[in-house]
Amino acid sequence: MARDLAIDLGTANTLVYMKGRGIVLNEPSVIALNRQTGEVLATGHEAWHMIGRTPGYIVAVRPLRGGAITDFDVTERMIRLLLQRVGVSRFTRPKVVICVPSAITEVERRAVTDAARRAGAADAQLIEQPMAAAIGAQLPIDEPVGNMVIDIGGGTSETAVISLGGIVALEAVRVGSFDIDAAIQNYVRREHGIAIGERTAEEIKKAIGSAAPTPDEVEAEVSGRDLMMGLPKTVVLTPEEIRYAIDDVVTQIVQSVVRCLAKAPAELAQDFLVRGMYLVGGGGLLRGLADRIQRETQVPVLMSNMPLEAVVLGAGHCIENYDALKRMFMGQRR
Repeated sequence: MARDLAIDLGTANTLVYMKGRGIVLNEPSVIALNRQTGEVLATGHEAWHMIGRTPGYIVAVRPLRGGAITDFDVTERMIRLLLQRVGVSRFTRPKVVICVPSAITEVERRAVTDAARRAGAADAQLIEQPMAAAIGAQLPIDEPVGNMVIDIGGGTSETAVISLGGIVALEAVRVGSFDIDAAIQNYVRREHGIAIGERTAEEIKKAIGSAAPTPDEVEAEVSGRDLMMGLPKTVVLTPEEIRYAIDDVVTQIVQSVVRCLAKAPAELAQDFLVRGMYLVGGGGLLRGLADRIQRETQVPVLMSNMPLEAVVLGAGHCIENYDALKRMFMGQRR
Protein backbone atom coordinates (compact mmCIF):
# COMPACT_ATOMS: atom_id res chain seq x y z
CA MET A 1 0.00 0.00 0.00
CA ALA A 2 1.49 3.32 -1.10
CA ARG A 3 1.65 6.09 1.45
CA ASP A 4 0.24 9.36 0.08
CA LEU A 5 2.62 12.32 -0.20
CA ALA A 6 2.60 16.11 0.05
CA ILE A 7 5.37 18.02 -1.75
CA ASP A 8 6.32 21.67 -1.25
CA LEU A 9 8.04 22.42 -4.55
CA GLY A 10 9.89 25.59 -3.58
CA THR A 11 12.36 27.72 -5.53
CA ALA A 12 14.92 27.27 -2.73
CA ASN A 13 13.98 24.01 -0.98
CA THR A 14 11.80 21.00 -1.66
CA LEU A 15 10.10 19.23 1.25
CA VAL A 16 8.22 15.93 1.17
CA TYR A 17 5.63 14.88 3.76
CA MET A 18 4.54 11.23 3.93
CA LYS A 19 1.15 10.25 5.33
CA GLY A 20 1.53 8.81 8.82
CA ARG A 21 5.25 9.62 8.99
CA GLY A 22 5.58 13.40 8.70
CA ILE A 23 8.39 15.20 6.83
CA VAL A 24 10.71 12.61 5.24
CA LEU A 25 12.78 14.87 2.95
CA ASN A 26 13.99 18.47 3.16
CA GLU A 27 16.60 19.43 0.55
CA PRO A 28 17.62 22.35 -1.70
CA SER A 29 15.80 22.43 -5.07
CA VAL A 30 19.01 21.91 -7.04
CA ILE A 31 19.94 19.27 -9.59
CA ALA A 32 23.41 18.66 -11.08
CA LEU A 33 23.53 17.48 -14.70
CA ASN A 34 26.21 16.32 -17.10
CA ARG A 35 25.67 18.52 -20.17
CA GLN A 36 27.27 16.03 -22.53
CA THR A 37 25.26 12.95 -21.56
CA GLY A 38 22.21 14.54 -19.89
CA GLU A 39 22.83 12.28 -16.89
CA VAL A 40 21.71 13.43 -13.43
CA LEU A 41 24.78 13.43 -11.17
CA ALA A 42 23.30 14.70 -7.91
CA THR A 43 20.27 16.36 -6.35
CA GLY A 44 19.57 18.25 -3.12
CA HIS A 45 22.40 19.00 -0.66
CA GLU A 46 25.01 17.22 -2.78
CA ALA A 47 24.11 19.30 -5.86
CA TRP A 48 23.90 22.51 -3.79
CA HIS A 49 27.53 22.10 -2.72
CA MET A 50 28.47 21.97 -6.42
CA ILE A 51 26.99 25.42 -7.29
CA GLY A 52 29.74 27.60 -8.74
CA ARG A 53 32.36 24.85 -8.33
CA THR A 54 31.78 22.62 -11.36
CA PRO A 55 33.81 22.03 -14.54
CA GLY A 56 32.30 23.34 -17.78
CA TYR A 57 30.42 20.18 -18.75
CA ILE A 58 28.61 19.88 -15.38
CA VAL A 59 25.85 22.34 -14.46
CA ALA A 60 24.15 22.70 -11.08
CA VAL A 61 20.75 24.27 -11.79
CA ARG A 62 17.63 25.32 -9.93
CA PRO A 63 14.73 24.25 -12.19
CA LEU A 64 12.41 26.75 -10.50
CA ARG A 65 13.16 30.47 -10.58
CA GLY A 66 10.95 33.27 -9.35
CA GLY A 67 8.20 30.79 -8.54
CA ALA A 68 8.07 29.75 -12.20
CA ILE A 69 9.29 26.55 -13.80
CA THR A 70 12.21 27.57 -16.00
CA ASP A 71 12.95 24.05 -17.25
CA PHE A 72 10.03 21.63 -17.50
CA ASP A 73 12.18 18.62 -18.40
CA VAL A 74 14.57 19.06 -15.46
CA THR A 75 11.66 19.74 -13.08
CA GLU A 76 10.02 16.47 -14.13
CA ARG A 77 13.27 14.58 -13.55
CA MET A 78 13.65 16.20 -10.13
CA ILE A 79 10.08 15.21 -9.12
CA ARG A 80 10.71 11.66 -10.36
CA LEU A 81 13.95 11.39 -8.34
CA LEU A 82 12.23 12.80 -5.24
CA LEU A 83 9.44 10.23 -5.49
CA GLN A 84 11.94 7.41 -6.05
CA ARG A 85 13.91 8.46 -2.97
CA VAL A 86 10.85 8.21 -0.74
CA GLY A 87 9.96 4.78 -2.11
CA VAL A 88 7.53 5.40 -4.98
CA SER A 89 7.72 2.85 -7.80
CA ARG A 90 5.49 1.55 -10.60
CA PHE A 91 3.87 -0.81 -8.10
CA THR A 92 3.15 1.76 -5.36
CA ARG A 93 1.23 4.66 -6.83
CA PRO A 94 0.34 7.20 -4.12
CA LYS A 95 -1.88 10.26 -4.23
CA VAL A 96 0.27 13.41 -4.27
CA VAL A 97 -0.57 16.97 -3.22
CA ILE A 98 1.89 19.58 -4.53
CA CYS A 99 2.20 23.13 -3.16
CA VAL A 100 2.69 25.76 -5.86
CA PRO A 101 2.78 29.59 -6.00
CA SER A 102 -0.65 31.22 -6.41
CA ALA A 103 0.53 33.09 -9.51
CA ILE A 104 1.24 29.83 -11.39
CA THR A 105 -0.02 29.77 -15.00
CA GLU A 106 -2.36 27.16 -16.47
CA VAL A 107 0.53 25.74 -18.53
CA GLU A 108 2.77 25.41 -15.44
CA ARG A 109 -0.09 23.87 -13.47
CA ARG A 110 -0.59 21.19 -16.09
CA ALA A 111 3.17 20.61 -16.37
CA VAL A 112 3.52 19.97 -12.62
CA THR A 113 0.57 17.56 -12.40
CA ASP A 114 1.67 15.71 -15.57
CA ALA A 115 5.24 15.43 -14.24
CA ALA A 116 3.99 13.95 -10.95
CA ARG A 117 1.74 11.44 -12.76
CA ARG A 118 4.53 10.39 -15.12
CA ALA A 119 6.84 10.01 -12.12
CA GLY A 120 4.50 7.47 -10.54
CA ALA A 121 1.67 9.32 -8.76
CA ALA A 122 -1.82 7.83 -9.08
CA ASP A 123 -3.36 11.27 -8.70
CA ALA A 124 -1.80 14.74 -8.39
CA GLN A 125 -3.59 17.74 -6.88
CA LEU A 126 -2.27 21.29 -6.42
CA ILE A 127 -2.73 23.66 -3.50
CA GLU A 128 -1.61 27.31 -3.29
CA GLN A 129 1.30 27.88 -0.92
CA PRO A 130 -0.46 30.60 1.16
CA MET A 131 -3.52 28.34 1.60
CA ALA A 132 -1.31 25.42 2.68
CA ALA A 133 0.62 27.75 5.04
CA ALA A 134 -2.65 28.89 6.65
CA ILE A 135 -3.72 25.26 7.19
CA GLY A 136 -0.23 24.48 8.55
CA ALA A 137 -0.45 27.43 10.96
CA GLN A 138 -3.81 26.00 12.16
CA LEU A 139 -5.70 29.19 11.30
CA PRO A 140 -9.53 28.97 11.27
CA ILE A 141 -9.73 29.27 7.48
CA ASP A 142 -13.31 27.93 7.27
CA GLU A 143 -14.73 30.63 9.54
CA PRO A 144 -15.91 34.07 8.37
CA VAL A 145 -12.84 35.82 9.80
CA GLY A 146 -9.86 37.34 8.01
CA ASN A 147 -6.71 35.21 8.14
CA MET A 148 -3.67 36.86 6.60
CA VAL A 149 -0.57 34.90 5.61
CA ILE A 150 2.71 36.33 4.29
CA ASP A 151 4.81 33.64 2.60
CA ILE A 152 8.30 34.82 1.63
CA GLY A 153 10.09 32.13 -0.35
CA GLY A 154 13.24 31.95 -2.44
CA GLY A 155 11.71 33.37 -5.62
CA THR A 156 8.29 34.76 -4.69
CA SER A 157 6.61 36.66 -1.87
CA GLU A 158 2.88 36.04 -1.54
CA THR A 159 0.45 37.74 0.79
CA ALA A 160 -3.04 36.26 0.97
CA VAL A 161 -6.21 37.00 2.91
CA ILE A 162 -8.21 33.82 3.51
CA SER A 163 -11.79 33.61 4.76
CA LEU A 164 -14.48 30.90 4.51
CA GLY A 165 -12.07 28.44 2.89
CA GLY A 166 -11.09 30.69 -0.03
CA ILE A 167 -8.56 33.37 -0.95
CA VAL A 168 -10.28 36.76 -0.68
CA ALA A 169 -7.31 38.97 -1.62
CA LEU A 170 -3.92 38.07 -3.02
CA GLU A 171 -0.76 39.99 -3.82
CA ALA A 172 2.20 38.10 -5.27
CA VAL A 173 5.54 39.54 -6.36
CA ARG A 174 8.35 37.56 -7.98
CA VAL A 175 10.82 38.77 -5.39
CA GLY A 176 12.23 36.63 -2.58
CA SER A 177 15.31 35.71 -0.62
CA PHE A 178 17.32 34.90 -3.79
CA ASP A 179 16.86 38.53 -4.83
CA ILE A 180 18.28 39.56 -1.45
CA ASP A 181 21.33 37.34 -2.16
CA ALA A 182 21.69 38.88 -5.65
CA ALA A 183 21.48 42.41 -4.18
CA ILE A 184 24.33 41.55 -1.78
CA GLN A 185 26.42 40.14 -4.67
CA ASN A 186 25.86 43.30 -6.74
CA TYR A 187 26.68 45.62 -3.82
CA VAL A 188 29.96 43.84 -2.98
CA ARG A 189 30.94 43.88 -6.66
CA ARG A 190 30.07 47.59 -7.07
CA GLU A 191 31.38 49.02 -3.78
CA HIS A 192 34.29 46.71 -2.97
CA GLY A 193 35.30 45.50 -6.42
CA ILE A 194 35.16 41.80 -5.60
CA ALA A 195 33.06 39.01 -7.10
CA ILE A 196 31.36 36.56 -4.75
CA GLY A 197 29.17 33.54 -5.48
CA GLU A 198 25.51 33.08 -4.54
CA ARG A 199 26.38 30.69 -1.72
CA THR A 200 28.73 33.26 -0.15
CA ALA A 201 26.04 35.96 -0.49
CA GLU A 202 23.56 33.67 1.29
CA GLU A 203 26.03 33.12 4.13
CA ILE A 204 26.52 36.91 4.52
CA LYS A 205 22.73 37.37 4.63
CA LYS A 206 22.38 34.76 7.38
CA ALA A 207 25.34 36.15 9.36
CA ILE A 208 24.70 39.93 9.31
CA GLY A 209 21.67 40.60 7.06
CA SER A 210 18.72 42.53 8.53
CA ALA A 211 15.72 44.56 7.39
CA ALA A 212 15.87 46.92 10.39
CA PRO A 213 18.54 47.79 12.99
CA THR A 214 18.93 45.02 15.59
CA PRO A 215 20.90 44.82 18.87
CA ASP A 216 24.24 42.96 19.05
CA GLU A 217 25.28 43.72 15.47
CA VAL A 218 28.69 42.46 14.35
CA GLU A 219 30.81 42.87 11.22
CA ALA A 220 31.71 39.99 8.91
CA GLU A 221 34.67 39.16 6.72
CA VAL A 222 33.98 38.05 3.17
CA SER A 223 36.39 36.63 0.60
CA GLY A 224 36.03 36.74 -3.16
CA ARG A 225 37.88 37.44 -6.39
CA ASP A 226 39.33 40.92 -6.89
CA LEU A 227 37.88 42.21 -10.18
CA MET A 228 40.96 44.33 -10.96
CA MET A 229 43.73 41.86 -10.15
CA GLY A 230 41.88 38.56 -10.43
CA LEU A 231 43.37 37.46 -7.08
CA PRO A 232 41.57 36.33 -3.90
CA LYS A 233 40.74 39.25 -1.59
CA THR A 234 39.04 39.68 1.79
CA VAL A 235 36.95 42.70 2.87
CA VAL A 236 34.97 43.51 6.01
CA LEU A 237 31.23 44.21 5.66
CA THR A 238 29.02 45.96 8.22
CA PRO A 239 25.31 45.26 8.91
CA GLU A 240 24.50 48.87 7.84
CA GLU A 241 26.04 48.20 4.41
CA ILE A 242 24.01 45.03 3.93
CA ARG A 243 20.79 46.79 5.05
CA TYR A 244 21.45 49.48 2.45
CA ALA A 245 22.26 46.84 -0.21
CA ILE A 246 19.02 44.88 0.27
CA ASP A 247 16.70 47.81 1.03
CA ASP A 248 15.10 47.92 -2.45
CA VAL A 249 14.17 44.23 -2.30
CA VAL A 250 12.84 44.44 1.27
CA THR A 251 10.79 47.53 0.34
CA GLN A 252 9.18 45.63 -2.57
CA ILE A 253 8.18 42.82 -0.18
CA VAL A 254 6.75 45.25 2.40
CA GLN A 255 4.87 47.19 -0.30
CA SER A 256 3.21 43.98 -1.55
CA VAL A 257 1.89 43.36 1.99
CA VAL A 258 0.54 46.94 2.09
CA ARG A 259 -1.20 46.45 -1.30
CA CYS A 260 -2.80 43.20 -0.11
CA LEU A 261 -4.17 44.93 3.00
CA ALA A 262 -5.62 47.63 0.73
CA LYS A 263 -7.35 44.98 -1.43
CA ALA A 264 -8.99 43.20 1.51
CA PRO A 265 -12.68 43.86 2.26
CA ALA A 266 -13.20 46.58 4.88
CA GLU A 267 -15.09 44.17 7.17
CA LEU A 268 -11.94 42.09 7.62
CA ALA A 269 -9.68 45.02 8.61
CA GLN A 270 -10.66 44.72 12.28
CA ASP A 271 -9.77 40.99 12.25
CA PHE A 272 -6.21 41.80 11.16
CA LEU A 273 -5.71 44.26 14.02
CA VAL A 274 -6.98 41.70 16.53
CA ARG A 275 -5.52 38.49 15.02
CA GLY A 276 -2.40 39.83 13.29
CA MET A 277 -0.66 38.49 10.17
CA TYR A 278 1.28 35.22 10.01
CA LEU A 279 4.78 35.28 8.52
CA VAL A 280 6.05 32.01 7.02
CA GLY A 281 8.72 30.93 4.52
CA GLY A 282 12.51 31.00 4.73
CA GLY A 283 12.68 34.66 3.67
CA GLY A 284 10.71 35.57 6.80
CA LEU A 285 13.73 34.53 8.89
CA LEU A 286 15.59 37.72 7.86
CA ARG A 287 16.29 39.64 11.06
CA GLY A 288 14.06 42.65 11.64
CA LEU A 289 11.69 41.89 8.73
CA ALA A 290 8.67 41.16 10.95
CA ASP A 291 9.33 44.41 12.88
CA ARG A 292 9.60 46.43 9.69
CA ILE A 293 6.35 45.02 8.24
CA GLN A 294 4.62 45.70 11.57
CA ARG A 295 5.98 49.26 11.70
CA GLU A 296 4.89 50.10 8.14
CA THR A 297 1.43 48.47 8.28
CA GLN A 298 0.55 49.09 11.95
CA VAL A 299 -0.72 45.49 12.05
CA PRO A 300 0.78 42.89 14.45
CA VAL A 301 3.03 40.31 12.74
CA LEU A 302 3.28 36.83 14.23
CA MET A 303 6.12 34.53 13.26
CA SER A 304 5.21 30.91 12.55
CA ASN A 305 6.86 28.39 14.90
CA MET A 306 8.13 26.41 11.89
CA PRO A 307 8.40 28.97 9.05
CA LEU A 308 10.28 26.68 6.66
CA GLU A 309 7.96 23.72 7.18
CA ALA A 310 4.58 25.50 7.55
CA VAL A 311 3.57 25.05 3.90
CA VAL A 312 4.38 21.33 3.62
CA LEU A 313 2.78 20.64 7.03
CA GLY A 314 -0.44 22.28 5.77
CA ALA A 315 -0.38 20.14 2.62
CA GLY A 316 0.39 17.12 4.83
CA HIS A 317 -2.71 17.93 6.88
CA CYS A 318 -4.70 17.80 3.59
CA ILE A 319 -3.19 14.37 2.86
CA GLU A 320 -4.04 13.06 6.35
CA ASN A 321 -7.63 14.36 6.01
CA TYR A 322 -7.95 13.99 2.24
CA ASP A 323 -11.71 13.71 1.84
CA ALA A 324 -12.50 16.45 4.36
CA LEU A 325 -10.04 18.97 2.86
CA LYS A 326 -9.97 18.10 -0.85
CA ARG A 327 -12.15 21.14 -1.58
CA MET A 328 -9.04 23.24 -0.77
CA PHE A 329 -7.23 22.03 -3.92
CA MET A 330 -6.83 24.48 -6.79
CA GLY A 331 -9.15 22.84 -9.29
CA GLN A 332 -11.93 22.28 -6.75
CA ARG A 333 -12.66 25.91 -5.79
CA ARG A 334 -13.10 27.34 -9.27
